[in-house]
Amino acid sequence: MKTLILAGGSGTRLWPLSREFLPKQFIKLLDDKSLFQKTVERSLIFSSPEDITVVANKNHKFLVYSQIEELKVDIPKENVLLEPKSKNTLPAIYYAIKHADINGIVAVLPSDHIVEVDESYKRAFSDAANLAKDYLVIFGIKPYKPHTGYGYIKLGAKLKAGYKVEAFVEKPDGETAEKYVKEGYLWNSGMFVFNSELFVEECLKHARDVVESFKNPLEKAYELTPSVSIDYGIMEKTDKAAVVKLESFWSDVGSFDAIYELMEKKNGNAVRGNVIALNSNNNLFIGNKNRLIAAVGLKDTVIVDTKDAVLVCKRDQAQKVKEVVENLKKKKDDRIQYHSTVYRPWGSYTVLEEGEFYKIKRVTVLPNKKLSLQMHYHRSEHWVVVKGTAKVKVGDKEFLVKSGESTFCSSWKLAQT
Repeated sequence: MKTLILAGGSGTRLWPLSREFLPKQFIKLLDDKSLFQKTVERSLIFSSPEDITVVANKNHKFLVYSQIEELKVDIPKENVLLEPKSKNTLPAIYYAIKHADINGIVAVLPSDHIVEVDESYKRAFSDAANLAKDYLVIFGIKPYKPHTGYGYIKLGAKLKAGYKVEAFVEKPDGETAEKYVKEGYLWNSGMFVFNSELFVEECLKHARDVVESFKNPLEKAYELTPSVSIDYGIMEKTDKAAVVKLESFWSDVGSFDAIYELMEKKNGNAVRGNVIALNSNNNLFIGNKNRLIAAVGLKDTVIVDTKDAVLVCKRDQAQKVKEVVENLKKKKDDRIQYHSTVYRPWGSYTVLEEGEFYKIKRVTVLPNKKLSLQMHYHRSEHWVVVKGTAKVKVGDKEFLVKSGESTFCSSWKLAQT
């Protein structure tokens, strides 16, 4: 089985942790591995590294490369496909299958989910692979409670290893969600297994505009193609939709309330960072070691503290964080795009302080990496090496600067570290 990982999402409901240039799939939310890295590891159960393809936004190119490198998994760089812009899941999947010439049975996995890998998980994928010759198979999650944040799948006729899909249902209200759970509906997981030839055939039938768009060069294709999900573009229209029940634990980590459910708790509070909570319970606190969050008398609340933004909301309102992002987008506020720490191919930098005529950054350059040569006409730079040794080139001079030493570069000069 081959695997296609979709890594182009923006994760706006997890702002201010998730930003456009560091979305939730690349954040190490729960431990020392990101959701993307966990997805790569799950892919290796059924696919060799050379049979794994990743589709990501061009802005995340080096995040993908560096996180794969951290895992020491030899996914070829040509298997990382970069979208010039996000146009939802159907164009991403079609682009990958056609461009990477993916043939045969393929699993399509979102990169921002948490899934427990157990025998039920392995059995469900095996069942889906057996159905994939004749059906586009989606995994349906057995609900453990009514949930208004997920789409639902109504089961149809029984098949050998699953069910035909009778209907896909949009996110319901609370009363309807309770009804769906009682009637045996499943949550729509957004994970698929299908034969690539059958997928292309169904695209020709139901998403001809996507197919025609990709007859053009990539940039033009992404200008022309509609922004459409595979659910709406294909699965709701095809007569070849099947569902396999997945009883393993699954979460799309789609809100801070979902993160609360995933984290360990003490006195009902899920805590990460430096927190004092008095007479408070059932809260989510996410901070850092440098700044204290002190909470008194809070219940069912989310507090997320980052260097440049603080989110406070009720847990049952966490889905509405997306509206905050839309508000910031209208104001053209950069805080929807960047953290105070920005990642680059050579490492990262953090803006520590800035004013009208100065800016102080902490720059981390990874071993054996380098910044490009730069020339500034209107600013000078003073570099201090805090840790390690830097090879510096200023103009025609090249020299080493060790920990505790510094160098000065006036404007008009080329410099490289």
